[in-house]
Amino acid sequence: MFIKDIDNKECIDDAESTNHFYDDIPPVVKKLAASCNRHGCFDHLGSIPIPTHAKVVEIIQQARRILFPGYFSPTSINPANLEYCLGQETTELFEKLSAQIVLAIQHECFQARQTCTRCKVQGAEKAIRFIERLPEISEQLANDIQAALDGDPAAKGADEVIFSYPGLLAISVYRLAHELHRMQVPVLPRIMTEYAHSLTGIDIHPGAAIGSHFFIDHGTGVVIGETTIIGNRVRLYQGVTLGALSLPTDAGKRFRNVKRHPTIEDDVIVYANSTILGGETVIGTRSVIGGNIWITESVPPDTKVILKKPELVYSGNGKKNDKRRTT
Repeated sequence: MFIKDIDNKECIDDAESTNHFYDDIPPVVKKLAASCNRHGCFDHLGSIPIPTHAKVVEIIQQARRILFPGYFSPTSINPANLEYCLGQETTELFEKLSAQIVLAIQHECFQARQTCTRCKVQGAEKAIRFIERLPEISEQLANDIQAALDGDPAAKGADEVIFSYPGLLAISVYRLAHELHRMQVPVLPRIMTEYAHSLTGIDIHPGAAIGSHFFIDHGTGVVIGETTIIGNRVRLYQGVTLGALSLPTDAGKRFRNVKRHPTIEDDVIVYANSTILGGETVIGTRSVIGGNIWITESVPPDTKVILKKPELVYSGNGKKNDKRRTT
């Protein structure tokens, strides 16, 4: 049967019969528009400026091209054109970042009805301070890459870590966002780390303080809260939470500037799916926290915390209640 021979009258009639559903849309739109007039509506209408999420992502990508020359660039980079390429990228980064910082500051000023804070000058000043920090961030990331090579036998080389390790991606974005957070740039640092979170499953608040040679192995499900302090040469595995204890419903204001998250001292290892909570909780230097541990109290230095060996019960194949301890 050829297509031209198909009787499509029924299909045409069926399509026409659905047209009336479009009449149901305008009343919904009116309700949505009316809802934007209520107090506390989460809309963004009018002339109040706001940063652009897509531009912030561009800033992250451009910063990574600068920090890892040749890895993420669309063109080939060699020693002869290295300074030219870095100069072009860094100048563009300054311009893009300055513009987004200005929008973030303006947005905060408009929302809080503050007096003028010379936002354009602030934007340029903070952007150039960020640019000046790039060499140090590059050095920090070199140490983080070395920590991955030292701590993961599966890592075949720095190229593999840079290209494919989600932990390094999350740490890279965190270290960029942390600089802006230290400068008290609104909104942008959190957009940056949440973008990395969406890609990697690793949630690092830009306010956390993280030392050198930091390594997150596998990484999915790792959560590092805002007031967490992490020392040097710390290693975390997937599913680790460095979080806060249960807080009351009005915690948003009452605990905003209070240390709520733990301190992890130098050379600590925290294995998979362990949870460490509380602002007064300190995991001492060189301690090892085993997998699936729940901790809300401090651990002294040089301490190993593990669960007792569980007991497995095997059944089937004629062997019921055959209890064997795990090795």
